[in-house]
Amino acid sequence: MDEVAKAVEECARAAKAAAPSLAAAGDDAVDAALVGMAERLVAHRDEVLEANRADVAKATADGMSAGLLDRLTITPERLDGMAAQLRLLAGAPHQERSVPVSTLDGGLRLVERRRPVGVIGANYEARPNVTVDVASQLVKSRNGGVLRTGSAALGSAQRLRDVVIAPALEAAGINPDVVQLVPRVEREAASALVRLPGLVPLVILRGSGDSTRELATEAAVHGVRTLAHADGGGVLYVDAAADAGKVRDLVFASLDRLGVCNRLNLLLIHEDVHDTVWPQIESALAERGVTPSLAPHEHPIGYEWALDSEREATVTVEKVGGLVDAVEIANERTSGLAAGIATENPAAADQFFDGYTGTGVFWNAPTRLLDGFKLLAVPETGINLDRVPGPRGPVTYTDLYVRQYAVVPA
Repeated sequence: MDEVAKAVEECARAAKAAAPSLAAAGDDAVDAALVGMAERLVAHRDEVLEANRADVAKATADGMSAGLLDRLTITPERLDGMAAQLRLLAGAPHQERSVPVSTLDGGLRLVERRRPVGVIGANYEARPNVTVDVASQLVKSRNGGVLRTGSAALGSAQRLRDVVIAPALEAAGINPDVVQLVPRVEREAASALVRLPGLVPLVILRGSGDSTRELATEAAVHGVRTLAHADGGGVLYVDAAADAGKVRDLVFASLDRLGVCNRLNLLLIHEDVHDTVWPQIESALAERGVTPSLAPHEHPIGYEWALDSEREATVTVEKVGGLVDAVEIANERTSGLAAGIATENPAAADQFFDGYTGTGVFWNAPTRLLDGFKLLAVPETGINLDRVPGPRGPVTYTDLYVRQYAVVPA
């Protein structure tokens, strides 16, 4: 454990030492680094895909579930998508570094300055594309980074850092040490990352619910702030005024991938229309190869199937007496990630929107849209579900700063 903690601390110190190089970089240099990453991703696609194939082969031999294997895999199409997202991020506007607030007495002005955090950590599991997503967001926001991924994706992540991220930073005149990848596979590396408040004051946590919550608790003990994405699962309420054809399309569109947090997890159907819409829903589930879990349930209503390697191709189905019941279940018995209503009644949609307190709410639209790239046209570092002020929902580069108040002459 001492060796693991030492390796993490060395990464943190290297990132902190290099962080001023990125913080002082001009907009053109930052965007050039992101474009360079996109170009190198394409130019070195064979190397990246080769490393990923090795990770996938090992994970398959180790018995990884189909949903997790899907997250781990970089296909040629996904690689092209990663490059396209990098180019879009390069073209996105930079945050204003100084924003006028007000005029003060005595001929003075109040200005809000937006400064980088310094170094931000990120812990995530078997998703190598997240290495590029998080690194690019940190670079755009001028923050150094210490990235720690699970053992299954470490080979892919290392290749991405070595042939894509670091060379692009160096070519843009930015110290490539500013983005570090922890080279250890032990789980203790995640714990070590949340114990360094003087080096890494903020850590982004993504992964399965229990492990992420445990890390968030440990971070709090050590004075490290976290942006945690621990739980997921989309909810769809089928209202009495729903269009059966639209319901079928929503169910089908919400299950295109099963190992992701914003997929359809819980289907609540108004009891008055259940028998009418069920044939359409059953058809969509069958076409996706997904099994409905029907009452009486042997699991909590909000159980997240994406985290169940044996039964991830499942959706919980429950009859409800009406909209109020659906909102109560979505608020109190699910993660609060996202919920949608299928209805042709605008008043019902308004009531659902006013009642649901979760992060994303949708009307005749799939919860799969709760994603930084799909909603905001830039990659995300994760989806924050906190119910307190701060960045909530997809967290992007525009959220990764700290405020500083400056008083200056008018």
